[in-house]
Amino acid sequence: MFRIIAASVAAVFLSTAMLSGTAAAEEKVTVFAAASMKNALDAINADWAKETRNGTTVSYAASSALAKQLEAGAPADIFISADLAWMDYVAEKKLIKEDTRSNLLGNRIVLVAPADKAKDVEIKEGFDLAGLLGDGRLAMGAVDSVPAGKYGKAALEKLGVWSSVEAKVAGAESVRAALLLVSRGEAPYGIVYQTDAAADTGVKIVGTFPEDTHPAIIYPVAVLSSSKTQAAEAYLEYLKSDKAVPIFEKEGFTIVK
Repeated sequence: MFRIIAASVAAVFLSTAMLSGTAAAEEKVTVFAAASMKNALDAINADWAKETRNGTTVSYAASSALAKQLEAGAPADIFISADLAWMDYVAEKKLIKEDTRSNLLGNRIVLVAPADKAKDVEIKEGFDLAGLLGDGRLAMGAVDSVPAGKYGKAALEKLGVWSSVEAKVAGAESVRAALLLVSRGEAPYGIVYQTDAAADTGVKIVGTFPEDTHPAIIYPVAVLSSSKTQAAEAYLEYLKSDKAVPIFEKEGFTIVK
């Protein structure tokens, strides 16, 4: 009788463990990530799913839009911003677990043109960007909110050319939207991240902005305070792992040590 009871108890524990494992395997981590991360993060998430059987649901948009959505109560587990300011914004609202926050990636901003019309541009103080644009528009993220737009404006101000092109700016809702304007030939030039330029064969980099012309481009990451997903912190660690780093680097990101 004792053996029968013991066997039954063991079976219950085994069944519970299997159910627990199944539940863990079916967890989904909801990620709010800067639009410029799409190619790299899609590849990393596919590997994560194969290795852990945990999935991801990702919302890509401008960091400003994502931060505002989080402030409004949108449910998510992880936030990856394309600048420090919007991570600071959600931190001030007590929306992140501060002990999980870290700087993940770096990037560069570049000047792009449609691939079939691209000619190299020497980006230096006082360069004639207005003349290059002619009657066309300069595509870039909205300069008052989208990180890539803010970096671009800072660089143009530092180089002394912002006032000459300000009226020609086509401010887009995200850096990917700005990229699309150039790729479609709707704008002769655009300012985007080098990682975005690498992701679209319809554009070519014609110049790279010197790093000392704008604040350092840093992508911070954190787990959100409202997260109840057990796999969230494991996912965050995966983003920093040796498995994810080569994918980020392949897409043109730099790793922040």
